[in-house]
Amino acid sequence: MSNHTKIKIITALLWALAFGLVGWTLTQLPLHEISNSISALSATQWLLWSGLNLLIIVVLTWRWQVLAKALNAQVNLWRLILIKQAGQTVSFITPGPQFGGEPLQIYWLCKRCGLPLHKALLSLGMDRFYELWINFSVLLLGVFLLIFSPVLDADAWQKMGGVLFILLLALSLIGWFILRQPQWLSARFERLARRWQEHPRLSRIESHWNALGGDLRDAIRTQKARLLLAVLLSVAGWVGLIGELALILAFMDVQLDLSGFILIIVAMRLALLLPVPGGIGTLEASVIWSFQKMSLPTSAAMGLIALMRLRDAVVLVAGLACLRGLQHKSESVQT
Repeated sequence: MSNHTKIKIITALLWALAFGLVGWTLTQLPLHEISNSISALSATQWLLWSGLNLLIIVVLTWRWQVLAKALNAQVNLWRLILIKQAGQTVSFITPGPQFGGEPLQIYWLCKRCGLPLHKALLSLGMDRFYELWINFSVLLLGVFLLIFSPVLDADAWQKMGGVLFILLLALSLIGWFILRQPQWLSARFERLARRWQEHPRLSRIESHWNALGGDLRDAIRTQKARLLLAVLLSVAGWVGLIGELALILAFMDVQLDLSGFILIIVAMRLALLLPVPGGIGTLEASVIWSFQKMSLPTSAAMGLIALMRLRDAVVLVAGLACLRGLQHKSESVQT
């Protein structure tokens, strides 16, 4: 059996697995409630909600492009959107919807955008670092505000705040260490590379890592404006997420004070950090729990869940189309 035939068989198996996981994910969604929610929205509400979600995708992908430009890597925004959505589809159907599609994204950055391996790794790594750091920071701020609210017992939120603070501190220290001590990791990559000296790509791990460290230091020294813009775009992405929740609650005529709103969004985002594909089950539990704590109707909670899951289903199918489109273009180039 030729290598080309083996690759085709493996690709077919991977696509079958992907479709199976997507199918399972869709069957776990509240389809009946989604159907009812769809019929309840007006055309204007559809346009507002869809436009806001598209804007969030563009803003967060723009952040990735800005970080790539800070590394002197020119990448088309539309192509980055395809790569980002394709990777997020993989992440969504793997345990822990925050990660999983990164190897695929690195592959397409090299294959479709022509980036060197070290620039692909660094641009994606910086984008993920920004996302995690801002996410933990906003969640920590939300938990801090809940500590001083009458929504729940302050002790529970103090413990959660402590966990988030430790995660944020650890992430900051890792970033600082990589920036200040790149030679430590370089030595370990060199030791790893010795095992594959005969492999034409893996034997160059050390040179890739050295170039990665140099590019990172240059970006921090000379690209402060773009790095600051990436922070602002991260904050803008969070403003969009907050706005989406406020918009959906307005669709359902749910009136909340600031503490109640913070409780819902913090509970939802914490649920998505758990190692469950797509946060299925954990997101629903977090919404119902938070609505019960505020004595809000369960029907409103189910409406919120339905619309959030409708958005996830659309993004999942769109990402699958992006994944297929990227593969089709690659096969066309090869032939």
